[in-house]
Amino acid sequence: MTLPQIEIQLIAALVAITCAIPGVFLVLRKMSLISDAISHSILLGIVLGFFITQDLSSPLLIAMAAIAGVITVILVEAIQNTKLVKEDTAIGLVFPAMFSIGIILISQNANDVHLDVDAVLLGELAFAPFNRWYIGDMDMGPKALWVVGSILVVLVTLLILFFKELKISTFDPGLSAALGISPILMHYGLMTVSSVTIVGAFDAVGAILVVALMIVPAAGAYLLTTNLKKMLLLAIFFGLFSAISGYWAANLLNASISGSMATVLGIVFLLIYLFAPSKGLIANVYRDKRQKNEVMLLTFLLHLHQHSDKEERSVQHLNYHFSWSQKQAKKILKLAVDNGLIYVENPYVNLTEKGEKFNVEAINYILSNQTEKVERMKQDFLLFRG
Repeated sequence: MTLPQIEIQLIAALVAITCAIPGVFLVLRKMSLISDAISHSILLGIVLGFFITQDLSSPLLIAMAAIAGVITVILVEAIQNTKLVKEDTAIGLVFPAMFSIGIILISQNANDVHLDVDAVLLGELAFAPFNRWYIGDMDMGPKALWVVGSILVVLVTLLILFFKELKISTFDPGLSAALGISPILMHYGLMTVSSVTIVGAFDAVGAILVVALMIVPAAGAYLLTTNLKKMLLLAIFFGLFSAISGYWAANLLNASISGSMATVLGIVFLLIYLFAPSKGLIANVYRDKRQKNEVMLLTFLLHLHQHSDKEERSVQHLNYHFSWSQKQAKKILKLAVDNGLIYVENPYVNLTEKGEKFNVEAINYILSNQTEKVERMKQDFLLFRG
């Protein structure tokens, strides 16, 4: 493995970690789209910073870009607070306007400077090792490594110092304000950190991959856990895995590094989306099917409880009474028998003692408007849940 290959992977790994941390809070606050808005609108801040300093390597560019990101958030919220449009519409109004102004300024005043839309949006990790930082004659390594590494150190420090405040203001702004923790300050602090993170990273990987690394790992982690610390660790892991795997996939396929990383991110999220134990698509389909069977079972048992007439409890009558297919009727009968709630004396169905007890409790909860307890009651009575 060559030195440039190692450096590219180190930069990608640092960018993945740096993006994952604010990304978790953006996802939890339902502000994923704002990262895309910031990643485009900061172009205006970079351009204005360059016009002031005439130096593409000046730290003022990062500061101006961060300010542009915060201004984007302020404008979005100001428009949203008018109640005339929703947040997604407000985002769609603000960032194209700021991005367009940045493009116009570049095309009119910076044609002879290496500052263009393609460089800002796409980035190229393969070139990052060639943009190096020298102190005298000493080669300190790629600039991107130092820039992103410095942002990561600051980010982790802020996370440790303000973790409790961020957590409370994210999940319960009202409680946060009551405890003296300003949710507005936390909000704009997060937006500032997100802006700086995006600015520091897109020079190496491009704004598109930055947005992907910020949102996709966090969204995947969100489907796997409800614990904030675990969510942060999972998001970092998914980002790191996608960055390194994407790099080697690009090597193997001779393809774009950033494109390969984004593709691996998409594959990782798709697998989580399908197979997550509690929130995945397959788990949800199974749960919906099970709940449907449980509702049918409960309806069936209550019917038996209310009707002592043998005719009402015949298998044939059940098919007719509930408009069930033969297959559905057999499934519900088997579920009730397996759980010891009924016994069948052809052609009649009878409740067992356990079935009678189940019905009495269920009816009590329903009549007292405590239907949420029926779900807990199923845990006690049902060994098999469909």
